[in-house]
Amino acid sequence: MKTPKIVFSENPQDVDWAALKDALTADRFDNGRTADELRESFVNSRHICLAFERGRLIGTGRLMSDGVCNAYLLDVWVLRQHRRRGIGAQLVVRLLEAVPGQHVYLQADDPRLYTSLGFRPQPVGMSLVAGLSRAVP
Repeated sequence: MKTPKIVFSENPQDVDWAALKDALTADRFDNGRTADELRESFVNSRHICLAFERGRLIGTGRLMSDGVCNAYLLDVWVLRQHRRRGIGAQLVVRLLEAVPGQHVYLQADDPRLYTSLGFRPQPVGMSLVAGLSRAVP
């Protein structure tokens, strides 16, 4: 049986955000954003990449960037039953091609995909949630 073709898009208007929210929740990749907040996150990103199979959204990724030297890779997700087919790698590579020469940072629970694409661990990474974490001693 022939594998259906994956179609990539950079257009957030192609997304049914409520359906994406449902898919992320079912796939245990939901971080609590509403469908509207998901849309806003993607629309406000410098670059996005979406993967569709037969019109169904099966993968996402986005980059926030200053447009000069620094970018942050976020929301790289592929629907569980479509993983290990190279779709995530294609999403990331397409996003990296949009920011040549920029330092791209990410945080990942499972670094295997990213190390296979040339990402290397950094010695220190830190974060806080503004307003929820103590920012001033």
